Amino acid sequence: MKRLVILIAALALIVAACGDDDDSTATTAGAAGTTATTAPAPATTAAPTTTEPVPEGVQAKADACALGETDGDLNLYNWTEYIPYGSLAEEAEVTDILGAFEEETGVKVVLTEYDSNETMLAQIDAGVGFDVVVPSDYMVSIMRSAGLLVKLNPNAIPNMANIAPEFTDLPYDPGNQFSAPYQWGTTGIGYKFGSIDDENGVSWGVIFDPAMSEANTGFISLLDDERETMGAALIYLGYSLNTTDPAQVDEAADLIKATKDRLAAFNSSGYWDLLTSGETVVSQGWNGDFLFAYDEASTDDYDAYEDFGYAIPTEGAAAWVDTIAIPATAEHPCSAQTFINFLLDPFIGAELTNYNYYASPNGAATEFIWEEILEWDAIYPPQDVLDRLEFFADLGDFGTYYADAFSAAKS
Repeated sequence: MKRLVILIAALALIVAACGDDDDSTATTAGAAGTTATTAPAPATTAAPTTTEPVPEGVQAKADACALGETDGDLNLYNWTEYIPYGSLAEEAEVTDILGAFEEETGVKVVLTEYDSNETMLAQIDAGVGFDVVVPSDYMVSIMRSAGLLVKLNPNAIPNMANIAPEFTDLPYDPGNQFSAPYQWGTTGIGYKFGSIDDENGVSWGVIFDPAMSEANTGFISLLDDERETMGAALIYLGYSLNTTDPAQVDEAADLIKATKDRLAAFNSSGYWDLLTSGETVVSQGWNGDFLFAYDEASTDDYDAYEDFGYAIPTEGAAAWVDTIAIPATAEHPCSAQTFINFLLDPFIGAELTNYNYYASPNGAATEFIWEEILEWDAIYPPQDVLDRLEFFADLGDFGTYYADAFSAAKS
């Protein structure tokens, strides 16, 4: 799994997933043009101009890596269930990406999972030696500024050329010098049909408005994520999710606090299961998580899509890009760059989307993405929906104000 004011323009659909908590799972595994959809583009927001230097040793090693070179086992730190491997890949009928990489390179992959950008950042800041991380757009900006990311070596990652033009010069990392886009998506509302009035679209009011949400008291969930949840409240109030006006942030925090008694939970790592199991009927979350959950809940005799839906609210919503990057604590930067190059292969990039149900920033992957995904509005939205999206931007030191306000709202 970012920070500044970014508005929506025409480009190619982008939006990402995130979460909150710390799940650690070690595993080994094995396997393996241009998108027609237009995505929202961030308004011109400069990337940080002050960047702390990366430790010379790891940067020098990364700069010297040759194409396909490996220098040890790969320690991957990724979002929960965000890459197909083992039984997850088998059940989804897609390539076991980690197993395929192991088979191709002889490198063992050790996977550890997290459910929030902030959890990941704390681990890297503490010096934990992960080789590849998956920060969201705004987090790339933060980590760059702190000298926590290694500059990528283009010679070791020629598949960077497969990235769609819309994703090659975004404000959080112009030119993709420190990261490569991994997936993109939206944050909206998953819900059980019949629980809300969706005839004319779905409003954030089904969560935040007392009258609209009263009937579902105790069956509503919000993400346990300061930027996402504060952002949703800000959008509902008519503000930018990147505002740096303290009064607007305070108003959003007050709204969340007033909503708290109607919630079942603040949850970022299992909200989709709460919805499909009936513990909630309305939930804020990431599009791919909901769609994957509906798919998982369906059987030969039951189609969960007849009972559950996903909507980008009428007031607007967050759009995001998740990336792949190498932290300054990496012990195996050559294996890391070989892995990034592997993920940017057109077929492998498509399999990520076929598994995650998030849109791909890999333009060359389009021909391998399942047709039903490319035609799915919840994954590749039409232009009128794209126009209602807003990217997260770097808030700088003001991010602490958001964190404190959100913490107070939950207490």
